[in-house]
Amino acid sequence: MKPRTPAAFDRLDLLERRLCQRIARFSLYRPWLGTLRLASKLGDWLVWVALIAAQPWLQEEGGLTYLLQYSLTALLAIAVYRLVKTRLCRERPFITFDARIICLEPARDRYSFPSGHTMHAVMFCVLTGAHAPTLLPWLVPLTLLIAVSRVGLGLHYVSDVIAGGAIGYAFAVTSLALAG
Repeated sequence: MKPRTPAAFDRLDLLERRLCQRIARFSLYRPWLGTLRLASKLGDWLVWVALIAAQPWLQEEGGLTYLLQYSLTALLAIAVYRLVKTRLCRERPFITFDARIICLEPARDRYSFPSGHTMHAVMFCVLTGAHAPTLLPWLVPLTLLIAVSRVGLGLHYVSDVIAGGAIGYAFAVTSLALAG
């Protein structure tokens, strides 16, 4: 038996459908589609694992501490993310609206809320900004591209991305405050 989606998501889906369609239409342009696919792949932990592993080399003092902080924050964020995602069960836009929103990248699962890619991108961008701000000119555009890619590839609603970003920000700020 399929879990029931909260009624609020049903209304929100209808409100966001046209915006998602418009954003996804830009993905019909091959160079933009390639950019979104690359950003999405980079958001599949590749960049974040490298960033975590690089902390001892990026930070003269406390690099191992930052490695541990980033790792623990990421693990906790994943646990909360999975709990929220499996409890709220919001169908992805390409499932809800069938052919009206095209999925341009394989989805890992059926549900879209919140965007885990965006959550991790924002979380690591904020953490890195606090410890290695010289990397922000690279990470901020990547974070924005990852967020846009989720909607542009038909995998998420805009509100999924906003919620994922807010959750990632909250985890990063909390982590920084506790470590502070």
